[in-house]
Amino acid sequence: MSKKQVFQFLDLPREMPRKVPLELRTDGDWNELYGRFGQAEAAHQAGRCLDCGNPYCEAKCPVHNYIPNWLQLVEEGRIVEAAALCHETNPLPEMCGRVCPQDRLCEGACTLNEGFGAVTIGAVEKYIVDTAFEQGWRPDLSSVQATGKRVAVVGAGPAGLACADRLARSGIAATVFDRYEQVGGLLQFGIPSFKLDKSVIQTRREVLEGMGVRFQLGIEIGKDLPLGTLLSDYDAVFLGLGAYRYTDGGLPGQDLSGVLPALPFLVQNGRIVTGNDPWGRPIAGWEDRLALPDLAGKRVVVLGGGDTGMDCVRSAVRLGAASVTCAYRRDEANMPGSAREVANAREEGVKFLFNRQPLSIESTDGARASGVRVVQTRLGEADARGRRNAEAIAGSESLIAADVVIIAFGFSPRLPDWLASQGVQARDTGRIVVAGPDRLPYQTSHPRLFAGGDCVRGADLVVTAVQEGRDAAASIARMLRDTAGMQSAQDAA
Repeated sequence: MSKKQVFQFLDLPREMPRKVPLELRTDGDWNELYGRFGQAEAAHQAGRCLDCGNPYCEAKCPVHNYIPNWLQLVEEGRIVEAAALCHETNPLPEMCGRVCPQDRLCEGACTLNEGFGAVTIGAVEKYIVDTAFEQGWRPDLSSVQATGKRVAVVGAGPAGLACADRLARSGIAATVFDRYEQVGGLLQFGIPSFKLDKSVIQTRREVLEGMGVRFQLGIEIGKDLPLGTLLSDYDAVFLGLGAYRYTDGGLPGQDLSGVLPALPFLVQNGRIVTGNDPWGRPIAGWEDRLALPDLAGKRVVVLGGGDTGMDCVRSAVRLGAASVTCAYRRDEANMPGSAREVANAREEGVKFLFNRQPLSIESTDGARASGVRVVQTRLGEADARGRRNAEAIAGSESLIAADVVIIAFGFSPRLPDWLASQGVQARDTGRIVVAGPDRLPYQTSHPRLFAGGDCVRGADLVVTAVQEGRDAAASIARMLRDTAGMQSAQDAA
């Protein structure tokens, strides 16, 4: 093995994989924006890593990936070993490599980020897993011993898939239930294809099925199948329900025609783009049919500056909108979305209006939206979370012309009645309460019900949902081991 060139970053600049040309992105192209590294490019970029003694990238990653270690393996061409190491910490590395806001996480913490350009960790992670899968690599469960235990996983989103993966590795049979017709949750329907090609999710499903995970799709717990049946048939249940309750900004005029909530817009459009039935099963609490307006030639205004808002503006570009504007109440530095996504949106022609607080949605005919009335803001004192509040500037109101308005103020969880009836506790925000003095991590007030992901922490990143699903599986396995041990002791007595 050749000695690592520690200062390789001086000769090799940071590079990202090739992007789809700009002219194609505005013409209905839904393919992934970024291509994939070849072997040489991946090795060169991985070789830029300094292999810090205290890797900040690893510490900043919610799943604490062994990043310097698998970068070294890539540099040495040991892709199968790198893939196995990726999976030790992350059940869905190919997803996170694509959709994580690396600029705010691992790459943002990279020692080279200031002055030299961070190592392109996400793109290398994507390369590792895609390449290993293509070469036929699959997780090795040959040494796993079946426990005879069975767990139901409710929700096939990132938390549920991560939980199922770790249960299978612990010898626990996992069956995943989901009301959607395909696995992935918002990975499948909410995140646009230009960020995550849906074939990637299908491959992951095949990998999980190869590990023994079963999927029961098109089944809504509490409606098609009672929770009591799961509690009778399984030793434990994991709840990865997500966060789908629309944050209502209370704007006058938000019920006008042409005003859409962000997540239903993305879900319905995602179904259409991928060729699924656009009038498939609705998400609980939403209307059966969300009529999507034709955006071709329209003026579209998106309210909100998070990643969901960026997905909306970039989708509107691909749907042929004449103009797309994003209005956000704080400045650019305080936007919650990924800086890379903002840059991509700006490159694609999206106009950003910062320090604009929406006041109302206006109409010239009393039926359809014609604009958004906003007021300029300045940043004031910090709130309880440390973020500075947006304060309106008197006399600074203006109107942004719009034919379609998409509201992306965020989403929150909601405790369903079928869980409340089992004594499961939730906060006023709808977030399920887990853990406590006498509970395992991610264990609810019902001892055999565990929960994780957005239904516990509120709408958050894919990688945090993965982390919680992974760690909840460890708690479930511990509970089942403890229960089995107590039973054995009782039998012996």
